[in-house]
Amino acid sequence: MSEELEAISIQEQFESVIQTEDKLRIREFLNNQNISDVAVLISEYDEFASQIISNMSMHRAVSVFKILDISFQKQIIKELPAYKSAELLNELAADDRTSFLEELPSEVVKELIKTLNPEERKITLSLLGYPEGSVGRLMTPDYIAVRNNWTMARVLEHIRTVGKDSETIDVIYVLNEMGQFVDDMRIREVILASPDKIVSDLIDNRYVFLKVTDDQEVANQIFKMNNRMALPVLDENHILLGIVTIDDVLWVANEEFSEDIQKIGGTEALDEPYLEMPLLKLFQKRIVWLVVLFLGEMLTATAMGYFEDEITKAVVLALFVPLIISSGGNSGSQASTLIIQAMAVGEIHVGDWWRVLRRELLSGLLLGSVLGIIGFLRVLVWSQFFPDVYGPYYLFIAIAVGVSLVGVVLWGTLSGSMLPLVLKRAGADPAVSSAPFVATMVDVTGLIIYFSVAYFFLRGLLL
Repeated sequence: MSEELEAISIQEQFESVIQTEDKLRIREFLNNQNISDVAVLISEYDEFASQIISNMSMHRAVSVFKILDISFQKQIIKELPAYKSAELLNELAADDRTSFLEELPSEVVKELIKTLNPEERKITLSLLGYPEGSVGRLMTPDYIAVRNNWTMARVLEHIRTVGKDSETIDVIYVLNEMGQFVDDMRIREVILASPDKIVSDLIDNRYVFLKVTDDQEVANQIFKMNNRMALPVLDENHILLGIVTIDDVLWVANEEFSEDIQKIGGTEALDEPYLEMPLLKLFQKRIVWLVVLFLGEMLTATAMGYFEDEITKAVVLALFVPLIISSGGNSGSQASTLIIQAMAVGEIHVGDWWRVLRRELLSGLLLGSVLGIIGFLRVLVWSQFFPDVYGPYYLFIAIAVGVSLVGVVLWGTLSGSMLPLVLKRAGADPAVSSAPFVATMVDVTGLIIYFSVAYFFLRGLLL
């Protein structure tokens, strides 16, 4: 409750200060607030977004800008005076600036790059030259590098000289006489070491690194496995090109998670915030999958037509069609969602397909058996109260429904678990095997299983 009151108080103060139009008071107020609080003010009072940024000290403005949603960032750059936006972009860390520029149209990027100073322009163009989604787009060239033959005293002096411009000073990167990366050191080691100690005496040449061409998802996995705050980025010649920090990887993980959730829901990933995306573009993102799923469901009608004679002879079979296909679709959706999520966090790899198959085979049998027993008992009990609904062969109908549920749920579970692994093996995104896609596929095959089982048990009776 106290936090809510404090937030309300800050907003009330802001409204009071902004109405004075006194730049000195506005600047003093904003520079006394936490960075996160200023970001909240921008989201609450987006009409003042550019005014808030322009009235802050540049260092704090940059800190606020880089944690804002892309929609606010675009708005601010568009509304700021040219000289102010140039100053802001020049002050942004290279990796944050590259991430922002990636979201803009190419013609806008060209104009903004012109506003950068020569050094920052060179760095930005270099980062933008790497493939989209690669570690090269994520890295920053702002790091501290030392030589392996330096003393600790010289290392500390170097840190004092260049540390203020570095992304982090927690880790110091060591190069040999040819400029190649050989190891890294924690700042703790440097501070505690004797001033005359040589760098090469402290390092053990055991390190973790990223390749500049690695996918950003690879970086996410390596960070999780090694519990590091920053990792060096090397090229094929072992030259240190930059570093990637944990905060950048967390942003990537969040974006990847959002994309996967959208794909699992049966739509293409949105590359803009929902409310910022033009309606026609949103329509295009959604209609493709809807048409694909619609065409898939048309096969359901085809399957029903194939068993038209059986349905005509035993209309009662049609009563259980929704029950059968929904059970199969639900089990398939469950399995695909679990496997996609496990693959996303690195718990499952393509090589684990056999272990997954065995587990899902048992899971499918257990789940199908439970639903099959419930379906069997439902028909059995219902026939005691309404004997005319299922007729004299209610027991065989109950068996057909129960066995069909076991088969359909088992098939749905196996399909939902294997499809993401197959797509991954083929080089496609496993999230494409979304829940609606699996459900549609299982609907068609579920009908075939159901009517085949029904024909087996009711042949010579109702069929």
